Amino acid sequence: MTKRDRRTFTDEFKQQIVQLYQNGKPRKDIIREYDLTPSSLDKWVGQSQKSGSFKEKDNLTPEQKELNELRKRNKQLEMENDILKQAALILGRKLNVIKNNQHKYSISAMCKVLQLSRSSYYYEEKERHSEDDLTTSIIEIFQDSRQNYGMRKIKQELKKLGKVVSRRRIGRIMKEQGLVSAYTVAQYKPHSSGTNESEQKNELDREFTQPEELSVVVSDLTYVRVNQKWHYICVFVDLFNREIIGFSTGPNKDALLVYRALASVKSDLHKIQLFHTDRGSEFKNKLIDEALSTFKIQRSLSMKGCPYDNAVAEATFKIIKTEFIRGRHYESLDYLTKELHDYVHWFNHIRIHGTLGYLSPIEFKLAHHKKVV
Repeated sequence: MTKRDRRTFTDEFKQQIVQLYQNGKPRKDIIREYDLTPSSLDKWVGQSQKSGSFKEKDNLTPEQKELNELRKRNKQLEMENDILKQAALILGRKLNVIKNNQHKYSISAMCKVLQLSRSSYYYEEKERHSEDDLTTSIIEIFQDSRQNYGMRKIKQELKKLGKVVSRRRIGRIMKEQGLVSAYTVAQYKPHSSGTNESEQKNELDREFTQPEELSVVVSDLTYVRVNQKWHYICVFVDLFNREIIGFSTGPNKDALLVYRALASVKSDLHKIQLFHTDRGSEFKNKLIDEALSTFKIQRSLSMKGCPYDNAVAEATFKIIKTEFIRGRHYESLDYLTKELHDYVHWFNHIRIHGTLGYLSPIEFKLAHHKKVV
């Protein structure tokens, strides 16, 4: 017996059928001629007699209406309790509460619970996006100047981009991102060679502009929340064109995460001459040492506690955090991996980079190949 296809009927059609029945047309004839089910006809006749409406909500009993209202109220109370509890835990940062729960509740409902006008929320959200865009621009201008530009020169470069920003604001963002110009007196204690516990030197020596593809690859990792648990992302970046050539995701911050990112690189690993990272144990261990040795890749490590030695990887992750992680909800590792794969493709093929003359990494590489030919 084949399953009967589900049909839909307009209110006008239902009213006509009921009228035929009320005018005396036999029930069995109506069912046969119009290919109806007995239960449908009986239901329409009952609705017409009871309320004159064929909508389910207009034909509920008082008990059913009361139950629906109770369910709706209970759901509202659960949301209010959830939102207010989170607001208390993060010391009243209402904007963050709303952003973190957009996948569960409507913005208007959360604004009402938190006594925040929707216009105020959207204004703050717009200001935050503006701040993120400005931060990314300042990082790219700073790196493009080979870490030489201070507030005055960055202010002028931003002006060329149509962004009028005060030096005080630029200085605040530079301080937050750890950007210290070569012309600025260092505000931190200089690192002595004695604090570097490993014999491995910093072979890169902050030479972040490389003329050849795959000559130097840098790497770093960051954390991302997946279904209420911390997971990690590792990326490999080619200094030649800032292209993300390899990446991996996983629940643990360990050597295997780095190894899988290395294995994901589609280019010939023998072409890589230098691999630079910070001194985290996930980068400096037997597994990674053996892999680098197999492909004859020279190692380079940042000075201990000095993030400027790996500034390009740090800047890349600032972009990833702003554009890919912040404000997003990832329900599973598989979903995170799929979305990251899509983002990396966009990052490499479409997103323009200030340090590349506002070309995408792939466009920059193709342009370089044309010059060589």
